[in-house]
Formats: sequence, structure tokens, C-alpha cells
Amino acid sequence: MDLELALVLGTAVTGLIWLAYALWHRLRSPSQGADGVDEPGRKKEPWYVEYARSFFPVLLVVLLLRSFVAEPFRIPSGSMMPTLLVGDFILVNKFAYGLRLPVVHTRILDTGQPERGDVAVFRFPRRPSEDYIKRIVGLPGDRVAFRDKRLYINGKQVPVEILGRYEGDGAGAAMTGARLLEERLGEVHHRILEWPERPSPQGEVEVPEGMYFVLGDNRDNSNDSRFWGFVPEENLVGRAMLIWMNWDPVANKVRLERLGDRIR
Repeated sequence: MDLELALVLGTAVTGLIWLAYALWHRLRSPSQGADGVDEPGRKKEPWYVEYARSFFPVLLVVLLLRSFVAEPFRIPSGSMMPTLLVGDFILVNKFAYGLRLPVVHTRILDTGQPERGDVAVFRFPRRPSEDYIKRIVGLPGDRVAFRDKRLYINGKQVPVEILGRYEGDGAGAAMTGARLLEERLGEVHHRILEWPERPSPQGEVEVPEGMYFVLGDNRDNSNDSRFWGFVPEENLVGRAMLIWMNWDPVANKVRLERLGDRIR
């Protein structure tokens, strides 16, 4: 189900019902006072008008907040571990990369551009109805290379520091034993996982204008630009901001220590 489309349709239908009834009633009730108050004994509104009048402002507020301010998402896979875990519920900044109309996604206001290191939500280029979340590593015009599990941007290797082995529990237990590293994309320092014994794609590409190259932080367990190419600018949904809730589906518990964590 397309929740965004459902919100737009619900807002439009309830608003039109309320407006149409108000106009019709005003034309049919010349005795209505100048202050807009009906005379006593006026016939009660039909049930569908009452529902429309009650739901319209709620749907409108939800639509505006979700489309232009922040949208919640749930993390269903481990491709962004250790930054994001399965069961994290996150908020995504919808105005970070420009305000867009709901459903049609036409940009109406330029409020910013993606930066290298951003954790971004986007519509998967091969299936736009499906949302993905990855880290932006290549900007338009960049030369991005991946060799021997190391990332190179414009001919320079991105610095990494080996921290040891990853220790996970609950939904993250499957990654226990992976090598844990800190990667530095300019001012953005973040942790990644890799399995030295596993093969990984290699090659070099130049990012076209209006496109972005993205990678998962769980480098050997991520379906990203190394396999299917670039993310068009118009597919960007927003920048991940923070974790507002976590429910570990394996341990069946809330991980309180993750609540309120900023995503970087």
C-alpha cells in the first residue's frame, strides 16, 4: 500500500466533502446568521460530513509533516550495520535535499544538496516503490574505485582504522566476528564491517551529473551501487537523522540504549 498516495487521496476527499457540504448548506439556508451560526433546530449534518470535518485537519497535518518535515522508516535488514541495526525506527529529514510534492516528487524548493558521508533514504532505481537506505560516498563528477575492500575517491584511498572484531547480539549476532573498522569520509567518521575472507566487487567508475554512488556500511552484506549503479537525484527522499525507537526482533525487546541516537 502506498501510504503517501493514501494520505493525499484521504485529505482531498475529506476536504472536498466538507467544503461541498458547507457551500451547499449556505446556499440552501438563507436564514443563517451573518456570524455563521445556524438557527436552533437546524438538521444535523450527515455522518459522512461529520467524519470528513473531523478527519480532514488530522490528515492534512500528517500529510504536511510527512511530506515536508520528517518521515519515519523502519530498518528491515543489516546492510547498514553497525550504524543501523535491524529493528531500528528512524526519522528522515525531508527538507535536507529540497522540498518535493508528495506522490509526483517534483522539487518545488531547493534547500540543500547531499554531502559525502550522508546516510540517505532513496527510492530504489530498479523498483521506485521500494525505499533503500545507504551511505553516499560518491558525488557527481567523482571517480569512485573499490579495490581489495578499500574505497578510493578521486584517486585517494579513504582512510580506515581497524578497531577489532564486531560483537553483536540479538538481531546483530549474525555479524559477530566481522572485522570492525572506522572509515573517514572527510569530516564524517563512521564504522563499517567487512569479512576479509569474502570476495567483493572491484572496479572504478565516474559518477555522472545528477547521480550519486552509495554503499552500505556492512560492506560484504549490502546490495548497493557496486551491483546496480547510481542513484538519480530525483530518487532521493531525505537524510537519516536519528533513531527514535528500536525493537530487536530476535531478542524480543526494546534496546533502550539506541533511542535518541543521532545517525552519522
